Amino acid sequence: MNRRTLLRTATALSAAGLATGVPTATTTAAATATGTAASSGSGHRAPLRAQVVLFEGVEELDLAAPYEVLSASDHFTERDVQVRYVALDGPRTVTAAFGTRLRADHRWAPEEADLLVVPGGGYARREDPGVWAEIRRGALPRALAAARRPGLTVAGLCTGVMLLSAAGLTRGRPSTTHHRAQPDLAEQGGVLKKARVVDDGDLVTAGGVTSGLDLALWLVRRELGVDAALGLEAMLEYEARGTVWTSQGLY
Repeated sequence: MNRRTLLRTATALSAAGLATGVPTATTTAAATATGTAASSGSGHRAPLRAQVVLFEGVEELDLAAPYEVLSASDHFTERDVQVRYVALDGPRTVTAAFGTRLRADHRWAPEEADLLVVPGGGYARREDPGVWAEIRRGALPRALAAARRPGLTVAGLCTGVMLLSAAGLTRGRPSTTHHRAQPDLAEQGGVLKKARVVDDGDLVTAGGVTSGLDLALWLVRRELGVDAALGLEAMLEYEARGTVWTSQGLY
């Protein structure tokens, strides 16, 4: 069994023990052998606070994948992870691209977040609710531009990256988006990288739809460690796909 498989198996077993509240000899030994147990001081770290932005016409898979991966990461780390849906206009219900009704129970508060995740949706249907409608309205791009501050990472996936572009956040920055929107991103000043996930420090972007899984797994790896990401892959029965571009190199 190679090290990657061993890490996945051990972390998943450890998570099972945490979920049942009954650590077994197997899970304890596995955690010790592979180093999946966090250091004794990690429980005192501040929570990792993530907010996923909702708007009318948002794509269901775009929002669900990061939300579930980030929420489930709490099982694979001793650091608390808090994930919230937020909407610019305050707590309200939005209707997603395929009719799913979703409730954002929390107010717009990027100053209380470490990660602000912006999904896409509706970019191909310019007259329908979605990214184009939000760009025309202007309020969400302005709010995203105003949200920037030290300590906040803004992450966009699929055509949600075009909302970041409208906010001026991708100009002159390495970035990517859904393949059909890439020419628009480059025309608006983004430095297009041919990668599934592009990490430029406080700006992280990803390609179309299913890349939300890879974006979230990368963020977990970056913020919570490799073992947490491997544990999530085992739980999800999904292996991270594609290339991650960072200023330090390719992964």
